[in-house]
Amino acid sequence: MDEIEKSESGSPIYRYPDNPENKFTPANGDGENIDLISEHIEKHIGPIESVFHEILSDQVHIDVHWVKPTDKHPFHVLVTSGMSDKAMNVPESINAPKHLELYILLPKDWKIDGGNFDTMEKIFADENAYWPVRWLKIIARFPHLYNTWVGYGHTIPNGEHADPFAESTKLGCVMLLPGLSVPNEFYELKTEKKTINFLSLFPIYKEEMDFKLKHGSDKLLDKLDEFGISDVVDPARKNVCEKKGRFGLC
Repeated sequence: MDEIEKSESGSPIYRYPDNPENKFTPANGDGENIDLISEHIEKHIGPIESVFHEILSDQVHIDVHWVKPTDKHPFHVLVTSGMSDKAMNVPESINAPKHLELYILLPKDWKIDGGNFDTMEKIFADENAYWPVRWLKIIARFPHLYNTWVGYGHTIPNGEHADPFAESTKLGCVMLLPGLSVPNEFYELKTEKKTINFLSLFPIYKEEMDFKLKHGSDKLLDKLDEFGISDVVDPARKNVCEKKGRFGLC
C-alpha cells in the first residue's frame, strides 16, 4: 500500500486527478430526502424563498435551497440537498458522518434573486455572485465522483494553487466547519433511514490553508477567532495569515 502523504501537522493530504474515477451517471433526486431536508431547514433556519434546481445531475442530484435574511439571521443561507442521497466512502478507522449536506452564509447585500428566473439567470451569470453556489455543488458532488469523503476541518483548494474564486475576491479555498451563526439543532437531521449532518462551507485564503496544513485546524480557528472573523462570507475580509515582515512569517 502506498504511504499516505501527510502535512506538517500530521493530517493526511489527498490528491485527486482532474478526471474523476466514476463515469458520468445521471441522477434523480430522492424526493423523500429533499422533503425532510426542506422541513429541517424551515424548522431551524427559516422559510425557503426559492430552490435553485439542477437540470443535469451526475452521481447525485444537487439542489440549493435559499433562505432570505431575516431579523433573526441577517444573512442569506444557502443549503444543499442531494449530497446525502448516497453515503460517502469514509474509512472504517475514522469516526465521521457518512451522510452530509453543506451550507454557506452570505451577507444580506449579496446579489441573489430567486423570484424571477430571467433576473436570477442574469445575476448568476456573474461569477462574483455565483461562486458560492458553484462551490456548494462542487464539494457536494466531489466525494461521490472520487469514491472518497469530506468532513470537519477538511480544506479543498480551487486548483493546485488555490486560485481566487472570482475577480472580486482573493479567497481560493474552502474549509468545512460547523458554523456559529445557525442553531446547534440544525447540524443534525435524524431520519428513519440515516443521520444527515450539516457543515458550513467557509472560504479561506491560500496562506490560511498553508497555515492549517502546518499547524492544524484548531490553530487556524484560534487565529480566525483572534481577529473576529465571522462565518458569514466576506469576499474582502482580512487574511489572518497574510505574509508580513522581512521573512514572510504568518
